[in-house]
Amino acid sequence: MRSPAPIVFLVDNGSLRPSATFGLRRLAACLWERTGLRVEAVSLLHSHKIEPERLDGVPATIVRRRFRELIEAGERSFVILPLFLGPSLALADYLPQLVLEAQETQPDVVVTIADPLTGTDVAAPDIRLAEMLADHVRAMLRARNWQGAKVALVDHGTPARPVNQVRNAVAEQLQALLEVDSCVVKACSMERREGDEYAFNEPLLERAGQLAGFAGGDLIVAMFFLLAGRHAGEGGDVAEICQGLMGSGGFREVCTTPLLAEHPRLLEVLEDRLRAVL
Repeated sequence: MRSPAPIVFLVDNGSLRPSATFGLRRLAACLWERTGLRVEAVSLLHSHKIEPERLDGVPATIVRRRFRELIEAGERSFVILPLFLGPSLALADYLPQLVLEAQETQPDVVVTIADPLTGTDVAAPDIRLAEMLADHVRAMLRARNWQGAKVALVDHGTPARPVNQVRNAVAEQLQALLEVDSCVVKACSMERREGDEYAFNEPLLERAGQLAGFAGGDLIVAMFFLLAGRHAGEGGDVAEICQGLMGSGGFREVCTTPLLAEHPRLLEVLEDRLRAVL
C-alpha cells in the first residue's frame, strides 16, 4: 500500500565504516520522531558493502537500490534530504542521475531534493553551522582552561569551488563569533587533489604550523565534518594529521572538536530543510 506522505531519504555520501551508518541511522530516527514522517537512512555509495553483522544485523542501503525496492512496492513520492554541508559534486551530478534512472523506470515517480545544510547561498551559509562549531570550540576552551587558542576549521577538501566557498564563509563567521574568546581562526583542508586548479583548497591542515602568525600555542581543530568515518573517525586521517602537528613542534597542544552530527542543533537545521520542501 502506497504511503500517504513522501518517504524521506536522509542521504550521506556513504562510508565503509559502520560508525557512519550508525550515526546516519540515529539522525534519521530522531527526524522521524520530530516530524512524524518516514525518514530512512540511505547513502549514495559504499555503505551497502558493510557486512550486516557489523551493523547489528541490519544491512545498509544506497539510493539506487532503495529507489528500486520502494518503487516496486508501489511508492511514488520521495524527498531527498542531503546530509551534506554544501552543494558537492555528488549532489550536483550523481544524485540527479539516480533520480532520472528512477523516473525512467516509473515516469510518475516524484522526487524532491532539499537544500544542503548551508542553505541556498554559499557566500552566506546558515549561521547555525558556525554557531555549532563555536559551541564545540568553547567547550574545549573550558575543558582545558585555555585563554584563547588558534582554531583550524578543517573540512575534507573538495574539487567543487562552491563547497570551498562554504568552508571559507563559515570560517569567517566562526572568527566573528570567537573574537570575544581571543581565538584566531584559519580555514584548512584535510587533503586536496593535485594540480593548480585545486589550489583553492589550501592551506592544508598538515601545514598549519607553517602559517605566518598562526603557529605556536594551543591549536583546536574545529571539525567541519558530519559523521565519523575513515577521515573524521577515531584513528582517522584527521587524527593522524593532528599527531603530526604535535610531533613537528608547531603547537604546544592539539585537540579536535566533536563532529557536527553530535550537536543537537543539527537536527533543527535538517528539519528546516525538510519542511521547506514539503
